[in-house]
Amino acid sequence: MCTLEKRGNFFILTLTGDDEHRLNPTLIASIRSTLADVKSQGAKGSVLITTAQGKFFSNGFDLRYAQAAGSVEGAKDRLLKMVDLFKPLVADLISLPLPTIAAVTGHAAAAGLMLAMSHDYVTMRSDKGVLYMSELDLGMTLPDYFTALIRSKMGSASSRRGLVLRAQKVGPEMAVEMGIVDSVHGSGEEAIEAAVRIGEELSKKKWNGKAYAEIRKALYPELCGNLGLSDTRVLPSSL
Repeated sequence: MCTLEKRGNFFILTLTGDDEHRLNPTLIASIRSTLADVKSQGAKGSVLITTAQGKFFSNGFDLRYAQAAGSVEGAKDRLLKMVDLFKPLVADLISLPLPTIAAVTGHAAAAGLMLAMSHDYVTMRSDKGVLYMSELDLGMTLPDYFTALIRSKMGSASSRRGLVLRAQKVGPEMAVEMGIVDSVHGSGEEAIEAAVRIGEELSKKKWNGKAYAEIRKALYPELCGNLGLSDTRVLPSSL
């Protein structure tokens, strides 16, 4: 599951436990509920940092949950349900009215990597962890909003090709080169500390959260079209 801690202007969302933080309907609902709390409690200067306990940030959709349906068709239905349930979670992050930072303290694969990349900034530990889009190795296509997110966040065509058409297992240094993460650090704790430093700089600005969210959305028109997010005009309150 996940917890939310408030430290001054910081909201710290942590995926708890030592498991793989597989994204099943229960965990997805828990994260979305927590993000709703962040949205309702946030103010000028607020920042969200998302991280995880254990050696995984998130290992993607919960395939064991899907297989527990007991039949091939049932498993496919459960997997498609998770794809559908995760889409509004990505939309929540893309439209959240405050800066967001993912501190990737372990492996992040498939939907777990998409969770990290849905944040504005990503820090990563250098001593452990890989990033990996496993769909090609599993023999399945990517949801359209996954592809839109990758195109929106990774500017290099060769990097996108390596991630999704070669199913590369990307280490920390390569992740920086490919534009997936912003910086790498010696340990999970240092990755979180780096996220806090970024957050401190952003928090000082005390931007209008609604304006921040709308400007973010405007950067990713294809992704927002896939997510069903529309634009809203925001004007200075002093006019």
